[in-house]
Amino acid sequence: MAETAAIIVCDDEPDLREAVAEYLARRGFAVRRAADGAELRRLLAERMADLVVLDIAMPGEDGLSLARALRAESDIGIVMLSAAGDVVDRVVGLEVGADDYVAKPVDLRELLARLRAVLRRREARAALLTALPTPPFAAQSGAQSGAGPAAAAPPPAHRIRMGRTWLDLEARRLTGSDGQEIPLGPSEFALLRAFAERPNRVLTREVLLELAHPRGEEHFDRSIDVRIARIRRKVEAVPDRPAVIRTIRGAGYVFDPSAQA
Repeated sequence: MAETAAIIVCDDEPDLREAVAEYLARRGFAVRRAADGAELRRLLAERMADLVVLDIAMPGEDGLSLARALRAESDIGIVMLSAAGDVVDRVVGLEVGADDYVAKPVDLRELLARLRAVLRRREARAALLTALPTPPFAAQSGAQSGAGPAAAAPPPAHRIRMGRTWLDLEARRLTGSDGQEIPLGPSEFALLRAFAERPNRVLTREVLLELAHPRGEEHFDRSIDVRIARIRRKVEAVPDRPAVIRTIRGAGYVFDPSAQA
């Protein structure tokens, strides 16, 4: 992970904002500061960042609204700050797409560790997408139709085939073979992304909870079963006989990218 990652600290408390920014800058990060949502948007318009440290309770546009908008527009890392007792804000923040949550008063060492973890996951995801092979059906369909290279252009590398559907990791969308979008909740997307990034690997419920909810103590491991049942109805041809996301008895679940659902 490059310690020169670009980070924006967005918090309306000047003392906290300066303390966090100074601490991160001393550790080699390129840090900018924003006092509110408007300033954050201006800084991002000038130059994109790798990660945003985002306070929830701010005047004007709050952190939850900002996180939702940022996640809809990009794959930027988002670590949210909130008062220690605001469990609802913590859960909602993760549901709208934040990568992690740190309670106030902020322990700077813990914050640094969580930022590094988010940046590592972001880099690993980018490396995985770069290494993904082009889905074979694209070239085959072009050859069968006699189309030229322009007509047979392969889908972007961030699109992952999952049975009868395609998962777009950048747009956070699931589409059917007809190109129609299939409604997908934030927690369902988080699970699908976890599987897409780890094909042919058995993932336990505990691992899936950690991947889908980096601070998942509010969730029970059996909630994974419920959500997997929901996404199977969307990606599997026969949900009662799953081939794309299979159950490994006594171990967990595995995503089979070769399954033709």
